[in-house]
Amino acid sequence: MNRTTLENIQLIDIPKISDPDGRGNLSVIEKDIIPFEIQRVYYLYDVPSNSTRGGHAHIELIQCLIALSGSFDVVLDDGKNKKVVTLNRPDIGLLIPTGIWRELENFSSGGVCLSLVSDVYKEEDYIREYGDFLSFKNA
Repeated sequence: MNRTTLENIQLIDIPKISDPDGRGNLSVIEKDIIPFEIQRVYYLYDVPSNSTRGGHAHIELIQCLIALSGSFDVVLDDGKNKKVVTLNRPDIGLLIPTGIWRELENFSSGGVCLSLVSDVYKEEDYIREYGDFLSFKNA
């Protein structure tokens, strides 16, 4: 049985370096910030505000989502409970462990979602049907 719950989800502070001359901020992600070795990076952008992305869970993959620009909501589901996390700061990452269903929605205009993941793309790692997800959680 996959015992991952919403309590296993974490927000990660990403170091922010502010320029003293007001020229903007810089954030850095190094190996100690994200608790897994990053194997793939992708980003979502130009997502219409009425669209939903995600709609799946992973068997082994761990994911960290960051709102690089704008905002969006992440609906998280562990098979028993649901929680919505709004991401709207580029210095905060949402760490999603294995066995959590996720959907991304309510993208603001110009919203950009960066995804850092623990493995390369493997279709067999995806659970794309919610009923299959519930069976996986209860197996």
